[in-house]
Amino acid sequence: MKTSYLLKKLLAPSLIGRVGVGLLFLSFTAPSLAQMRLNLGSESPIRKLQIAEMAINNLYVDSVDEQKLVEDGIRGMIEKLDPHSAYSTAKETKAMNEPLQGSFEGIGVQFNMVEDTLLVIQPVLGGPSEKVGILAGDRIVTVNDSAIAGVKMSKEEIMKRLRGKKGTKVELGIVRRGINGHLKFTVTRDKIPVHTLDAAYMIRPEVGYIRIGSFGATTFDEFMDAYRKLQDQHATSLILDLQDNGGGYLQSAVQIANQFLQHGDLIVYTQGRSVPRQEFKAEGNGLLIPTSSSAAGTQGEALPRVIVLVNEYTASAAEIVSGAIQDQDRGIVIGRRTFGKGLVQRPIEFSDGSMIRLTVAHYYTPSGRCIQKPYVKGESKEYAEDIEKRFKHGELYSADSIHFEDSLKTYTLRRHRPVYGGGGIMPDIFVPLDTLQYTPLHRQLAAKSIIINANLQYVDQNRKQLQSRYKTFEQFNREFEVPQTLIDKIKAQAEKDKIKIKNPDEEWQQTMPMLRTQLKALIARDLWDMSEYFAVMNQQNHIVQRALKEF
Repeated sequence: MKTSYLLKKLLAPSLIGRVGVGLLFLSFTAPSLAQMRLNLGSESPIRKLQIAEMAINNLYVDSVDEQKLVEDGIRGMIEKLDPHSAYSTAKETKAMNEPLQGSFEGIGVQFNMVEDTLLVIQPVLGGPSEKVGILAGDRIVTVNDSAIAGVKMSKEEIMKRLRGKKGTKVELGIVRRGINGHLKFTVTRDKIPVHTLDAAYMIRPEVGYIRIGSFGATTFDEFMDAYRKLQDQHATSLILDLQDNGGGYLQSAVQIANQFLQHGDLIVYTQGRSVPRQEFKAEGNGLLIPTSSSAAGTQGEALPRVIVLVNEYTASAAEIVSGAIQDQDRGIVIGRRTFGKGLVQRPIEFSDGSMIRLTVAHYYTPSGRCIQKPYVKGESKEYAEDIEKRFKHGELYSADSIHFEDSLKTYTLRRHRPVYGGGGIMPDIFVPLDTLQYTPLHRQLAAKSIIINANLQYVDQNRKQLQSRYKTFEQFNREFEVPQTLIDKIKAQAEKDKIKIKNPDEEWQQTMPMLRTQLKALIARDLWDMSEYFAVMNQQNHIVQRALKEF
């Protein structure tokens, strides 16, 4: 009988390296699969599994897809483990890795869909589309003479047509406002950078602001470039915003934390049943190493001063940075209790490109806290509903509703402040969620894409006038007010879409402050970039505003 597909999978070489929420970089001294003994005797559970697979494949009454059969078997085993161990197909693995690896290959445009047409928001600076003359506001209507506008093509299918190997060419048909007919551009695909740093700007004199969206292969370089520019603008303190940061590569998180800590300071350590303790320590060569004696435990504040912002969606690698800065008393953490993802995954890659991400260890903050929140093996649904439970229990609205066992108490390493393990990083200063900011009406408008579509159409129709009137973002931020005609258009669309509103006047009044802020931020993004978007949105972000009070 032929060698089973399952046995080939089990014996495939593994690659040690990436672990995490998405994935994190980490080296292990644990044995590789090749070093593990596979006892294939008659009593071996692996032999039993092999026989079952071969029996089904060869004897079952109907034909079966052997590869899918094996993949379902792998998924079945992993589903009984922790919530973060997972199996992904080759396609899923590629899609998952791409945002963290720092680049993909394509034409280099930011785009969105407006009335079934691809609208270019911004061409990537220095990218292949910008080089041939494609502009913000252009509509891509054909790709290699195939229509993609007005044919109800999915965004995924459009992206598939636009992306391709570096060096290959694609012909785009463009409709440009004010020009009759179609313009033709031949674009040579190239590597397109994927940025993990969302924003960096001076939020007030001497205070820089950096927001990291995830920890990828390029995060450290992006962070260093951003902070040096802030230094040039005389930043002496920093707000590091990790809200909604789901994690990524551990190596990048360690590199970022290293910038704040003194030589020898512990950043994080990992340990598991088959994985011995492995420590990551600061090298003492960072740009933001404390310059005062307060770092050694005396009163006062170290310079440059650091505040880290977190919320319930801050996870994994972002929790490592937050926990290290808090435990080493390097700065304070402001916001709400983080997600609580403290499991380390080891990737086991197969020759077909598929991969298992298997949990092999926990990671711990310098004070010895395990950040991982409790879970029951095989109960992934309950685990996934944890954030919803926090809403219902009132934790997101009041710090008093959060109770930690004394057995989970530990202390920071310099000032000996009490901190707790057992589920995420509890901030030093709690900021409750404001439910009045995002009203039910606002959530419906966003869910139906009414806000984003109205914004895209407004910018598309008024881009030249806006660019002519507002030469700088500072002028725009100071003077621009969302026109009532744009608000009226959103209201009309809401009525057309039959959005249910119990008390229209009251709900619109409550919705309007955040709606106007969001529209202004989106317009700023389309005219400039993401830093300008967050510069506007942060004016309504309570966690950011609370951090500013600390300065």
